[in-house]
Formats: sequence, C-alpha cells, structure tokens
Amino acid sequence: MTIVLAGDLVLDEPDAPHWLAGIAPALKGADLAVGHLEVPHTARGQEMQGDVPAPGAPPENVAAIAGAGFHMLSLAGNHIADCGADGIADTLSLMADAGLVGAGAGLSLAEARKPAILVVSDRRIGLLSYNCVGPENSWASERQAGCAYLRIETADGAPIAPAADLVRVTDEALEVLRADIAALREKADFVMIALHKGVVHTPARLAPYERAISHAAIDAGADVVIGHHAHIVRGIEFHRSKPIFHGLGNGCVVTSALSPAQDHPARREWAERRKALFGFEPDPAYTLAPFHPEAVNAMLGRLTVHDDGRIEAGIIPVDVIAPGRPVLAEAERKDAIARYIENITAAAGLPPITIAHDGTVSA
Repeated sequence: MTIVLAGDLVLDEPDAPHWLAGIAPALKGADLAVGHLEVPHTARGQEMQGDVPAPGAPPENVAAIAGAGFHMLSLAGNHIADCGADGIADTLSLMADAGLVGAGAGLSLAEARKPAILVVSDRRIGLLSYNCVGPENSWASERQAGCAYLRIETADGAPIAPAADLVRVTDEALEVLRADIAALREKADFVMIALHKGVVHTPARLAPYERAISHAAIDAGADVVIGHHAHIVRGIEFHRSKPIFHGLGNGCVVTSALSPAQDHPARREWAERRKALFGFEPDPAYTLAPFHPEAVNAMLGRLTVHDDGRIEAGIIPVDVIAPGRPVLAEAERKDAIARYIENITAAAGLPPITIAHDGTVSA
C-alpha cells in the first residue's frame, strides 16, 4: 500500500485544477493521498477575531482537491475556524459531496476529535488531526464549533497563539493523544497523526515541544506523524522505526491574502510584519506564495506499508514555480531538494538521514 502526504492546502484563487495539476500525478498514483486543509471553503460566516483571519476559499475548489487525487484531509489548524461555525459546516458538507473524508474540525469537540477512517488495500487507515499552535478561540468545545487541539504551554504563561513562545507538552495533551489513539487502534490497522505545529517561515528550526509531542504520538501507538503549519519544510526522523515528517511545508498554497496590496487591514499589516519578524523577503515573482525563499524546496511525503507491517518512508521532491504553483521536481532540482532536506534535518539537531535517488529516506 502506498500513501502520499501533502502539507498545507490554501486554494484561494480561481482555477484550482490548474494549481493542483503539477502534483496530481503523484497523488493519483498512490493508493491513498492525504493533505491538510488550512482554510474553510465557504461564501458565508462571521470573521473570527483574535488571530489574523484568512478569507473563506471558493467552495468549488473542494471538488478540485478531490479531483486532483486527494482522499483524506486533516483539518485541525489555526485558520479552519476563521469563518466561524458556518465556515466549518460548509467545508464539511462540501467535502462529503466530493467524497473526501476528514478529521480535526467539527461543530463540537467530540465531532472534531472523531477520526477519519478509510479502507485501502484491505487495510483500515485512520487519521487523527490536532492543532498545537492555537489560537485558543479556534478550538472546539462541547458547544462551540472549531478544531481538535493539544494544549502546549507557553514559556511565559501567555495565551496560546501561533506567534507565542510554545515550549512544553502538557499532561492534558498526552492524555488526549493516548485516549484517542487507543480508541482508534481498535478500529484501524494503520494510524496517522497530523499535527499543526512549529514555527512559521523559519528554515530548519524546531520548537522545543515538537519532538516530544511527535514521539508521544508514536509511543501511544501511531504509525506515522505528519507535521504542517510552518509553510516551509522541516526535517524527518524515525522514532521506534516509525517516520515523523516534522513539516511537509506547502502542499499547494496560492493566495492573495498574504499580499501587502489588499484592503483588509489586519492581513495587510501581517503581510509586512511577518517579513521583519522572521527576517526574510519573498521573491517578488511569487505573488501568490510570498514565503521564505527557501520554501521553493518542497516535498510530498511517501509511505510504503508492506504486508509484514514494515513502513518504508520517502519523499517526492516538489519545486514551487512562480507565482506559486507546485510541480514535481525533475533532474537537478530533484537532487537539490533531497540534499536540502538532509541538511535541514541535521541543522535542526535531528539524527542524520540519507535520501536515496528514488526518494527513500533512511536513518
């Protein structure tokens, strides 16, 4: 069984099939393709206050995500609740209509913590999805729509938010992970945990809690940990021989919401402030993906699950071309991206890895 994993999907622009077409062959070539839906797809809803809110993406783009080859989506992130309960309800309805299953968001916490399960090659594959970065008002509760979450302590006791100094895994987070994974293991043969975590727009660096929460998921029974949120790829490691993709970066992000040339005051201010905050200047050619210049070194994760249960991990190198379209890398770029991922893995203090010419990752 082959599984392909993609990072953040933000499809705010028209003609979503065009933006996805460059990676679609890899998605369609797998038995299962999994991505992370970063924003709600809706034409209604009330804008959430607190974090810098993302606009609702075009509803018709959900069908394009399915058409590109995706089967399963994680939803727990810092923007999925940006259009309130209506945005989440519309997104879930559109996914159901498109034949997509998802985990991590719902009209209540119980719904948000419910796993997604698909039968693939006679195996039951389960996915759980959690937001580790806040903001807290995006989290679901017994009576409030939102996303599933794992509480991470801040260094100074400040509220949990993407820009906060998040450092320590709480006992509450560990209890949630253990309970949810134990329940899913009774229903699924293969368990995937998606974590929206880390520090955005910064090459290589892992926050202090990231390895701890990822290892805890494996220790609790997960077969793979899938990270996203940083909008730039992170290193890869193995724990108990199980793969951890600390950050898959951008799966396909094409948006005008990060442009300084817009009418929304909060988004316009953030577009400028993040460059100073994280010390980068986007390439002006990348008008729809104005991220750190190193974010052009992208990837899809690849898993091969053998009949004896052995999991072989790999990458599919992806090149991001202006103005922000991901395409499967070829020739020199393919090798350069593999070397880049090896280098950032070491730079983050993770055990060194080797990526073979076919993309297979070994410790």
